[in-house]
Amino acid sequence: MDIQAAIEDAVAEVGKVLLGKDVQVRLALCCLFSRGHLLIEDLPGMGKTTLSHALAQVLGLSYKRVQFTSDLLPADILGVSIYNRNDASFSFHPGPIFTQLLLADEINRATPRTQSALLEAMAEGQVTIEGETRALPQPFFVIATQNPVHQAGTYPLPESQLDRFLMRLQLGYPDPQAERQMLLGKHAGNGVTAGLRQCIDSVQLEQIRAAAAAVHTSDNLLDYLQRLVAYSRQTGEFAVGLSPRGALALLDCACTWAFMNGRSHVVPEDLQAVLPAVAAHRVVPSGDYAGDGQALVELLARNVDVIRP
Repeated sequence: MDIQAAIEDAVAEVGKVLLGKDVQVRLALCCLFSRGHLLIEDLPGMGKTTLSHALAQVLGLSYKRVQFTSDLLPADILGVSIYNRNDASFSFHPGPIFTQLLLADEINRATPRTQSALLEAMAEGQVTIEGETRALPQPFFVIATQNPVHQAGTYPLPESQLDRFLMRLQLGYPDPQAERQMLLGKHAGNGVTAGLRQCIDSVQLEQIRAAAAAVHTSDNLLDYLQRLVAYSRQTGEFAVGLSPRGALALLDCACTWAFMNGRSHVVPEDLQAVLPAVAAHRVVPSGDYAGDGQALVELLARNVDVIRP
């Protein structure tokens, strides 16, 4: 099976348990193919955990889940050294972070101290515990879920940690047809991801990453990207615009999206497809602007011409 067919197979396989969410599934795969970490924000019961487990299944990744709570400590995630009285030595017991795909469930219910325990792992693929640096399995992905910040018992993620997530997605309610399928019993109950088959192996994953990195970007496309970034930094509605890391994230995801759609070059539509998921959690509205990050991204896409006027 060629790589393009394997990607379509993976989308279809995840679609068996997450009905009617083809675009969100493709964006999630785009995020992981681009070596990024994914934040899924939505109300409880929307399928956030199901999506993360399904992605691990179809990509053949080892998977662990941590339920974040207010009393969770960094050691509960990273691991701890335990003293052995028999030989008077310490032995390290790795935490759940030592896996290929870690689900940080309801991450904003933990304290900022515990949230920050993930930063080094997400940025560098390693953790430093008691002065010793330990490498994490590769590939290493974090998929974090969070409930809306207006819900009780949540601690908003700081901007520095939000920026570590390549994409932020919202699943939303299913459409009526998908919900009817679910109600008819075609998609219900616990363990719905257990029967999913692996569609992409580690060799194919590396091939996808290499092919996406080789996708061509023209000077005109880069001009368009730079105009988007400049608009976010210079316009009064934005208190914080896109950083250089945000610009690189947009370009990486656009290249991957182009490859996933069978193109060897990036077109403006690729940038526009990934823009909301990549940029909305990175921009901050000014005090005079009534909208949120999503509204700012819509403003950005609407007001910046694809071709220089």
